[in-house]
Amino acid sequence: MTTLVPTLYERSFPRASNLTRNLILVLLGSLCVALFAQIEIPMQPVPITGQTFAVLLIGALLGSKRGAAAILAYIAEGAIGLPFFAGGASGMGILTGATAGYLLGFVAAAYVIGLLAERGLERSARTSLIPFFIGTLIIYFFGAAWLSYILGSLSQGIQSGVIPFLFGDALKLLAAALILPGAWKLYNK
Repeated sequence: MTTLVPTLYERSFPRASNLTRNLILVLLGSLCVALFAQIEIPMQPVPITGQTFAVLLIGALLGSKRGAAAILAYIAEGAIGLPFFAGGASGMGILTGATAGYLLGFVAAAYVIGLLAERGLERSARTSLIPFFIGTLIIYFFGAAWLSYILGSLSQGIQSGVIPFLFGDALKLLAAALILPGAWKLYNK
């Protein structure tokens, strides 16, 4: 049986089981993703955004359940009409459009990254790449699978939904892998 360790948030605020505090954290996490979604390089069919960076950090900071809940809240907020999706988009149409697979992948990635953070993998520079790399692969899997369905072929899904993002996502996961261990070092001082 694996021993779970507290995430950075849980260590900083040990009484995190309080329902109000958890709701506030989920809301703040969803707002963080919404903010980073506005950092956008328009492309077709899927823009390059800062969302993936926020998803990586939210999963690691909030843990599996709160991280996934924050992403679900973000999706719900955008679906009901708040301008939270990339480029200020909103509405239910986004949930069936080209980016729908990525949104679902964000939920799964935040959960898995949170699970790995709960096992302490985001604490050191040596191991912090693991959760963020796995999270990025999960996002690609869901995003490319949905795009393949929309575009009619797996090669088109990968060509449009993975290849253009490799360099930028590598930078995002490296940044996350540096930020979290750095935050732990600051906290431990």
